[in-house]
Amino acid sequence: MRAKLVLLAGVALSGAVALIAGSQPWVSFMLDGTHAVESITGHEANPALSPVAIAIVASALALTIAGPVFRRVLGVLVALLGGGLLALSAGVLADPLAAAGGRITELTGLAGGATETVVIWSSVSAAAWIGAACGVAAVLLGLAVLLLGGRWGAAGRKYESQSRVRPAGEAPDRISDWDSLSEGTDPSDDFR
Repeated sequence: MRAKLVLLAGVALSGAVALIAGSQPWVSFMLDGTHAVESITGHEANPALSPVAIAIVASALALTIAGPVFRRVLGVLVALLGGGLLALSAGVLADPLAAAGGRITELTGLAGGATETVVIWSSVSAAAWIGAACGVAAVLLGLAVLLLGGRWGAAGRKYESQSRVRPAGEAPDRISDWDSLSEGTDPSDDFR
């Protein structure tokens, strides 16, 4: 039971941290002829970051009520979403100026390769690395859910009632009468 809680918390946390990291500045840059430092957030650098992070959190919530087969499907989904999150973050880390190209074009009116000539300084923040780390964590946690999820107890089984047959000669009571009605039998049949 403890492994289940750790995995569920890890999946939810990886998605939530990625969502928070995406709201922070990922790429900062300075244009030639200015002294102002401009920056873009992870969500501005790649708008798909938010939906992927939210889907990871939603998968953690779905895992709390999923059956054994669906848990494995969700484990694969979390691993794939984590891979997507890693790819989105790695794209910004690999080419931060391309990620900031829209903002640079907005500020200068230049597009394409010309944007790189007007940038005199650029930097990638730790938030981008945190986003990539959350992607790696989600991949590993998704694989762990895939492998271990079938062993978890099913939700709600402890609340299912067991059908009880009253032994012959046992006097009926109010609770057993209600249980009989719930099971679809009429307790007054015994008195006819």
